[in-house]
Amino acid sequence: MKREDLPLNTDLSGKVAVVTGGGGVLCSEMSRALAAAGAKVAILDLKKESAQVVADEIVAEGYVAKGYACNVLDKEALKAVHEEIVKDFGKVQILINGAGGNSPKATTTEEYFGECKDIADKITFFDLKQEGVEFVFNLNFLGTLLPTQEFAQDMIGATDCNILNISSMNAFTPLTKIPAYSGAKAAVSNFTQWLAVHFSREDIRVNAIAPGFFSTKQNAALLFNPDGTPTARTGKILAATPMRRFGQMNELIGSVLFLLNKKAAGFITGVVLPIDGGFSAYSGV
Repeated sequence: MKREDLPLNTDLSGKVAVVTGGGGVLCSEMSRALAAAGAKVAILDLKKESAQVVADEIVAEGYVAKGYACNVLDKEALKAVHEEIVKDFGKVQILINGAGGNSPKATTTEEYFGECKDIADKITFFDLKQEGVEFVFNLNFLGTLLPTQEFAQDMIGATDCNILNISSMNAFTPLTKIPAYSGAKAAVSNFTQWLAVHFSREDIRVNAIAPGFFSTKQNAALLFNPDGTPTARTGKILAATPMRRFGQMNELIGSVLFLLNKKAAGFITGVVLPIDGGFSAYSGV
């Protein structure tokens, strides 16, 4: 991504940005945009090779980035990588909490109890595993709180700092089948508001984006059949999305850059911005 390709003219020159989950599809795109806007980007991922692939692509375009291995649920690992980042780039002014995800152990087979009676290995509400639910909640909520505890220390006493969390449309209205993920993202939204108030007198703005449905390589098997036709769930999604399509990754970038831009959004903190093609506005009638 080149600076001239950015959808919004936001200058982040001289700022150090940390992106957790930066090796993933959505957060790698955000990392590229931050770098193109001038930031020095520390890309954190559970697998260093995933983070470094993105960092290498950014560096190849003439910008500054480096990949780091880090488990966002490990406070000691966060502290260690923080020390590396400060040594490499300086203190952190921007944190994007992008680490998150779901688990099959926290997902039901059926949308409504009593469906799928002929499926031998179906997972009902009563079959959900405690460890699966704990994993999903911890990854999404604690995986936002713990990095914030670590990196926001650099922001105290500084100016024009930002924390951007990744919520979901699930936080507004839970989707069927994924109660743990929906609950965890609702917690992320609530925490965003709490943290915005808590840091409001420290020149730290805290906001979140709530992506709707985006088609990526990671979820392609859920959305499309092997022959390329849409699955039944895709039909439901598009029927409930007034724009009648999935979002594209680059359609997140303008919102991210807007919220990080003090000139444009300096009085905005504590918001959870839907990016959903009208999904949250549509009643179905």
